[in-house]
Amino acid sequence: MNTIQLLARPRPPADLVSIEGLLAPDCFVPAMALRAWIQEAYLDEGGALFTHEHNHLAKASIGCLWTNTENSRHGRRIVGQAELVAMSVGRVGKWAKARSFQQIREWFGQVPDFLLTFDAVYADEVDDISFAALVDHELFHCAQAEDEFGQPKFNKVTNNPVWRIKGHDVEEFIGVVQRFGIQASGKNATEFVIAAAKPPTIGKGKIGQACGTCLVKRAA
Repeated sequence: MNTIQLLARPRPPADLVSIEGLLAPDCFVPAMALRAWIQEAYLDEGGALFTHEHNHLAKASIGCLWTNTENSRHGRRIVGQAELVAMSVGRVGKWAKARSFQQIREWFGQVPDFLLTFDAVYADEVDDISFAALVDHELFHCAQAEDEFGQPKFNKVTNNPVWRIKGHDVEEFIGVVQRFGIQASGKNATEFVIAAAKPPTIGKGKIGQACGTCLVKRAA
């Protein structure tokens, strides 16, 4: 039995993935059990999926949502998305912003730093390893900003961390690698290939659809 199964990952609410739920979309539900599972599995030292690369998130507040609302971009289904709440809500008008913050506070009792949203139908159907990979993918998008010296950045008034949404470690064209080798893509790409050549430490996961955070950053 793998470590994911031992943790008994939480499932989305049954009424979201039932026929009745699918006929009444646009529903978003706070995923408190999922948030607790993420804490235990990924963020608490000793957790089955713990990595020191998520250590900075010990200082972050994270809210999680299930949704049965279908979402797609460029023909690809979006099954997960990480958002920096202050930035995503800040783009709208004053009333819409206040309304959005009110809704978020009603869900979580506060306005979290990051909001992770997951497609409930996909989560209900996908295997444990692939869902764990999707959650890990979204957590890696949640990062602390860095100053001009590459050090973690903090608010000068509150001394709280300054957060950002992080892009992928590797962004390159296959053609460049074919023509000039992986070294032409930089250190991160070389490390990516080395990591891919090794057996996975958790299991072979497949994120078969799309991350909304990635597609938004590509369009920017």
